[in-house]
Amino acid sequence: MHEESELVTGEAVVLDLRVAKLASRALAMALDVLIQFALLLAAFIVLTLTVPGEDEALAVTLILVIVVLILVGYPVLAETLSRGRSLGKLAVGLRVVRVDGGPIRFRHALVRGLAGFVVDFWTLGLFGAVAVIVSLCSSDGRRVGDFLAGTLVVRERVPETTGHPAMAMPPGLEGWAAHLDLTRLPDDLALASRQFLTRFAQLRPEAAQALGWSLARQVSEALGTPVPPGVPAWAFLAAVLAERRNRDHARAVQAYTARVQAARGQGYGTPSAATGPGFAPAPASSADADTPPSGLPANPFTPPS
Repeated sequence: MHEESELVTGEAVVLDLRVAKLASRALAMALDVLIQFALLLAAFIVLTLTVPGEDEALAVTLILVIVVLILVGYPVLAETLSRGRSLGKLAVGLRVVRVDGGPIRFRHALVRGLAGFVVDFWTLGLFGAVAVIVSLCSSDGRRVGDFLAGTLVVRERVPETTGHPAMAMPPGLEGWAAHLDLTRLPDDLALASRQFLTRFAQLRPEAAQALGWSLARQVSEALGTPVPPGVPAWAFLAAVLAERRNRDHARAVQAYTARVQAARGQGYGTPSAATGPGFAPAPASSADADTPPSGLPANPFTPPS
């Protein structure tokens, strides 16, 4: 099975996604199965204590309903609410996405859940044998439910590329970015934006423009702030991601400083936060950052190459 998959979006843009291997998917599935069996055991204990023993028809009906609700409802509900991550996938670092790289919806999770119950694992799946065979035959490791729903399981915990020109803060946007509420930015949308910026120089100009503005509109809606006038889509996305990275770095520095101060209070000799290994002060923001940049030329930025 290939570790990476090249998927083509509607704008004819090729996206590189880290496909989850069979071993990691099997581990995530095993964790989910343990959770489901624990829920089933708890439900059976409750039924034993509440349902009269002489009413066998009622007991059988309730057991069937509970089994279906847990084996189908648990993955559907978990993947819908978390946008592609069950508890097992969350623990392993996996996520279900659409084949175009976008987040899944309820219909995708429902199709995957029903296909998993009927074909891949339980009813006709020979306890997962069908899912394993289909995944091994697929270059992207997709099971029957993935083919029917148009989805793919990818790895989320991958090393982030650093030092790329597209990830640097575009000049003139430092102060504007400092006032953004980045807590509203979904992780999957940030990942899609980072992948776009990484591949920017390899895209056809018309495809790069179309996909860039599509992502910029989604990020703008998530943050509740418009794209500054005269700022290209790629520069807007780069500013948002750079500010997000800088704030994460600043939080790490603050946590390190707090540990240093706590150690000093207990009488331990530790290096100062300013010279701590692996840390550097966060970039300072511009002082005149109260208003977004306006009146800029049509393209005052140098695109990433």
